[in-house]
Amino acid sequence: MTYDASSDRDAGEHQASTSEIAVGVIIGRASEFFDFFVYAIASVLVFPKVMFPFAEPLPALIWSFVVFALGFVARPFGTLLFMGIDRRYGRGVKLTLALLLLGCATAGIAFMPDYSVAGGYAIAILAIMRISQGVAVGGTWDGLASMLAMNAPEKQRGWYAMIPQLGAPLGLFVASALFVYLVTGLSEEDFLEWGWRYPFFVAFAINVVALFARLRIVVTPEYERQFETLELQPTRVRPTLAAEGVNILLGAFTPLATFALFHMVTVFPLSWVYLTNVAQMPAFLGIEIGTTLIYLAAIVGSGAIADRIGRRRLLIVCAVAIAVFAVVAPLLLDAGVIGEFVYMVIGFAILGLSFGQSSGAVASRFSRRYRYTASALTSDLAWMFGAGFAPLVALVLAAGFGLFSSGAYLLSGALCSLIALLLSRHLDIRSD
Repeated sequence: MTYDASSDRDAGEHQASTSEIAVGVIIGRASEFFDFFVYAIASVLVFPKVMFPFAEPLPALIWSFVVFALGFVARPFGTLLFMGIDRRYGRGVKLTLALLLLGCATAGIAFMPDYSVAGGYAIAILAIMRISQGVAVGGTWDGLASMLAMNAPEKQRGWYAMIPQLGAPLGLFVASALFVYLVTGLSEEDFLEWGWRYPFFVAFAINVVALFARLRIVVTPEYERQFETLELQPTRVRPTLAAEGVNILLGAFTPLATFALFHMVTVFPLSWVYLTNVAQMPAFLGIEIGTTLIYLAAIVGSGAIADRIGRRRLLIVCAVAIAVFAVVAPLLLDAGVIGEFVYMVIGFAILGLSFGQSSGAVASRFSRRYRYTASALTSDLAWMFGAGFAPLVALVLAAGFGLFSSGAYLLSGALCSLIALLLSRHLDIRSD
């Protein structure tokens, strides 16, 4: 009888099941989106007052959104940096360094001085921390979502594609609830002096938990074998662009309407209520928390619908729905509490159906050899073009020309997505 050492080694190895990968994906994305929404909400409620107190409310909010956009501009550079680390040292090292940088940048915001203490240096520190967050998020791409999609049964690809997107409503729910608790439980003076820093400490702690949850899967030999088998390995950017440049460009514009709507529902309304009726901010955050459940349900529903009618068809319908919503949204947002509630309900319903399939649409178009790097680059570009400047542009337009101009901005994003979808013919076919 011969002794097979490999059998003992395999028996002792942790085998990452599809359900474990799904849990790791959800935890990782929820932590990233919690970080995102903590900063986004602070960009409206906190930074205009503590970092730009020398400006009137509108210019202060605009400057706050300028700094906010820096994180999205930095993401592609983070992807380039950490892809090199991935190729040389492995995915576990890359993910550890990226989440360490993200945690340090987030905690750094919690500890940083405000304008009353450090003047212009405080603004510079905030910008550096925000850029660091963007670079770090570019490095948190672990490929788990792509691996989950490629392991999905043929008739359940839409269902598996929506799983990573569940992190967004979970992160938004927790972040909004935490700020509501602080805003209503503290005086304005205490909140602006020290209370606003607490969510950034929480974000750091959640990042630590997420790191261990993801490393539990990423560092397993079975995980590495699957990536080798599925050819989900990091490739250099130049050959990736040469092979997949057109698909990356189409992929960046396919979810443009979705990502623009993402900020037009989650961030822009906060800024508008802040400028027009700041006393209603806690109530509006409460509306956002409640309607987040609709967002979550719509994402889940997108999986079943996409598997039934096809992902590309669903995204086209959603792009048309976003275009229609862009026309009526300004009327709703300017119609008081009831109008704001209807705005959020309709917006989150459309966003969930569209957002639930946006990442799957991006990943499915690439060949296996370049899918890992191409998906990361496409995601970075899509978020930068579609979401990074959305609150800033919408606010400037609405303040200068009225709310209808912000709807026109969202409409332009919907048209771009429709054009990209019409140019794409194989969103429901996995490339080999």
